[in-house]
Amino acid sequence: MFNRLVQSTPYRRLHGLITGEAWLLASIALVSGLILAFLQIADEMIEGEMEAFDNAILMLFRDPANLDSTIGPPWVHEMVRDVTALGSFALLGLIVAAVCAYLLLARMRAEALLIITSVLGGTILSTVLKMGYDRPRPDLVAMSHQFTASFPSGHAMLSAVTFLTLGALLARLAPTRSLRIFSISMALLLTLLIGLSRIYMGVHYPSDVLAGWCLGAAWALFCSAVAARLQRGGAIVHGTEPT
Repeated sequence: MFNRLVQSTPYRRLHGLITGEAWLLASIALVSGLILAFLQIADEMIEGEMEAFDNAILMLFRDPANLDSTIGPPWVHEMVRDVTALGSFALLGLIVAAVCAYLLLARMRAEALLIITSVLGGTILSTVLKMGYDRPRPDLVAMSHQFTASFPSGHAMLSAVTFLTLGALLARLAPTRSLRIFSISMALLLTLLIGLSRIYMGVHYPSDVLAGWCLGAAWALFCSAVAARLQRGGAIVHGTEPT
């Protein structure tokens, strides 16, 4: 009797509705928490309360005998440059273009639209915030030339937006739980490595990276939650290749 009830269509619909609404509420709570964290970091940065923390972390990656030099052998420096390039606008643009082209060819237009909206929106938001806060870069000899303001870190924010959005998409399409966990874990790992590389290179304060992570993750989660909600409500219909 109980098994028949569980397997019935109305029960499955009710269970799906409750589960979906619970996930949506959890997403809203997490997005709100990440935004509040960003605002707190920004407020403390403006008031100068992050200066001691920022300088202490930056000095961990500097040679005490020569602050103009980062720690580690030359091959580590090259490896860090390679990692940080994963968060560059040019490379992220190529990745997004390639993924969206694949999704469009696979008739997955809703997924392609999600990625484009998330990444373009994150790029605009990052640019506006940089112009608004206009924080100078660390006064250190850096491993690369920079042309924009420091807060928040564009590499940290856009890598979070791009890779977390792609990771969430892959997790939704993955057939097993282990693949879903792997997709999200790799997205988080890439985001963390790119952010840390910016601190190592001396082109960002740690607070810049933390703020970028918080806002990038919040934006990616918000876009994914809206897309999932629209999909459940029937506003988004997946395109499929005819067989």
